[in-house]
Amino acid sequence: MFKYWQSISKVSVITLLLLGISGTALTNFVSLKSSDSAIAQNSRSSEARAIERLKNSGKRWIEIRVRSQRLLAWQGNKLVYGVIVSTGKGDTPTPSGVFSIQNKYRTARMQGEDYNVPDVPHVMYYSGNYAIHGAYWHRSFGIPVSHGCTNVAPDHAAWLYRWASVGTPVVVN
Repeated sequence: MFKYWQSISKVSVITLLLLGISGTALTNFVSLKSSDSAIAQNSRSSEARAIERLKNSGKRWIEIRVRSQRLLAWQGNKLVYGVIVSTGKGDTPTPSGVFSIQNKYRTARMQGEDYNVPDVPHVMYYSGNYAIHGAYWHRSFGIPVSHGCTNVAPDHAAWLYRWASVGTPVVVN
């Protein structure tokens, strides 16, 4: 165990402690190779650049904050709507990055290896099978419970569905 901790620089440990990262996140951080760490850092900075660009654009865009389980709807730099959401669990995480809404469906069936949910309301796909959508089957908003999608209470999902259009940027961080 001592050698394990010797391989982490003191600066990295202090940074992790200041950021409040612990447990699994610390283990995952330590196991990253230096090139993976640089890629992760570059991804975060590209998200930050995208947010800055979108705030200056005056356009509608959506921000999903995985850490705080929040979805924020923006018009440029003006916050117009905010809700508590449920993103992906640890073993089925919500991918971070900069995307845009690709398809919208008033209702859709969602299926996976261990789930089959009919009539999912207000579905907005933004990356492959990842979507923002209403979730009528749970009330655990604020806790990561999904298979990677962003679950929103049905009434909030309806508002977002009406407000956003195909092409609306989505930043997941």
